[in-house]
Amino acid sequence: MVRAALTVGTLTLVSRILGFVRDAMIAAVLGASVLADAFFVSFKLANLFRRLVAEGAFNASFVPLFARMLDRHGPEAARRFAQDVLAVLTAFVLLLVLGAELVMPWLVSILASGFSPDSQRFALAVELSRITFPYLAFVAVGALFGGILNALGRFGAAAAAPIILNIVLILALLLGHLHPKSPAHALAWGVAVAGVIQLIYIVIFARRLGYGLRLMRPRLTVGVKRLLYLALPGLVGVGVYQINLIIGTWFATHLPSGSVSYLFYADRLNQLPLGLIGVALGTVLLPTLARDLRAGRHAAAMEAQNRAIEVGMLLTLPAAVALVIIAGPITATLFERGAFDARAAQATAGALAGFSLGLPAYVLIKVLAPVFFAREDTRTPVIVAAVCLMGNILLVGLLIGPLAHVGIAIATATTNWVNALLLLVLLRRKGDFVSDARLRRRLPRMTLAAIGMGLFLYFFPFVALPGPAALRLILLCLGGGAIYLGLAQLLGGTDMRELKSQLAG
Repeated sequence: MVRAALTVGTLTLVSRILGFVRDAMIAAVLGASVLADAFFVSFKLANLFRRLVAEGAFNASFVPLFARMLDRHGPEAARRFAQDVLAVLTAFVLLLVLGAELVMPWLVSILASGFSPDSQRFALAVELSRITFPYLAFVAVGALFGGILNALGRFGAAAAAPIILNIVLILALLLGHLHPKSPAHALAWGVAVAGVIQLIYIVIFARRLGYGLRLMRPRLTVGVKRLLYLALPGLVGVGVYQINLIIGTWFATHLPSGSVSYLFYADRLNQLPLGLIGVALGTVLLPTLARDLRAGRHAAAMEAQNRAIEVGMLLTLPAAVALVIIAGPITATLFERGAFDARAAQATAGALAGFSLGLPAYVLIKVLAPVFFAREDTRTPVIVAAVCLMGNILLVGLLIGPLAHVGIAIATATTNWVNALLLLVLLRRKGDFVSDARLRRRLPRMTLAAIGMGLFLYFFPFVALPGPAALRLILLCLGGGAIYLGLAQLLGGTDMRELKSQLAG
């Protein structure tokens, strides 16, 4: 599991690095302008539906069902099930895209209610959203083939697909000056084109494994009905983090111009450890748990959960501490150039620190939620998510006045912690998760090591390091990482030799 998570995490790292290049270029070209706000609203709208429909609830429901069909009835039955799902999914997303295109002004007015209907920002957001939204259809179908590959234990191809999006958007930015309207329009078209390329890419890999599916007439078979039964409540349960971001965007549109952009840039930085750690562990853990539970290997499933939490916290705790303490140097170094000035970098740093407070909680959610999904229980996470959504709205309402956009980020982080703790309590009550002695011994020691690293980052003067800002930031991160790993090894928070053998074994 650790090796598979490393594969997913490494490919995600490549995607995130390219994402940083993309975002830095967007910041330099568009800054925190009206064009930037309009594009980010359109991009967020397409991404929300992608993560809810395509990657979130769909994968959480499809992978266990497909894996069970494969084990019990063989590859041909699993292929027929996937083919039935493909037909229904394709019909659904095509209708969804068509409907969204027709009511796009209404959707944008909900997501960005702070944009005046008569304003340039609103008109641009509607226009760009109509260009980007078809991306959902291509990525949703691609998620089906990615789920097949994950269930087969082939994680690399699906994890590499997001790299295509970042490459295409970088090319769109480089050629953006050629678009007759604006670079934002070139970016929007880049999103749509990337969806087509991603789908072709993932289908090729699936065909090589014998899962080249044919598009048939949609039928609500028993298997499809079971998938819908599990997936529909999971739309909220899996996507609570994304829904909270949308709620934050809605509130941010009522703040001064640029607030939507500050939250977007901060979330992009926050997504680096989330993708490398949380998404990687969740992606690998779900099929692992599904196989163990179907085979009655409950002890192995419990061991997998404990080790996933241990590895997740080992990597996430220092990341969270670093992003909170040196948020200023990070945002200034990565984004402060061109149209993105020092004031915008400082505003983004505040949002980054707020989001990062919830990093460990988000990773815990990614580890704990698959336990429910592997048992085909999507109702419990949706109940927890509903509670957290209400809490997030209340918190944003309380914090946005004194803290502006930073209050939105802090509310999102707090909601993550409530979500994670509720999932943990419910699992313990049902006996589906019990922390072992090793996790109970190592977790507080990791926390102490992260605090020690944080003290170093706080008191060490960033400006005292030699060279340009980028080199200083790299040196500071390397120094902090070395101190953390040294303290974790010294205090007993981890065993580097053991971790090395897991990766090599």
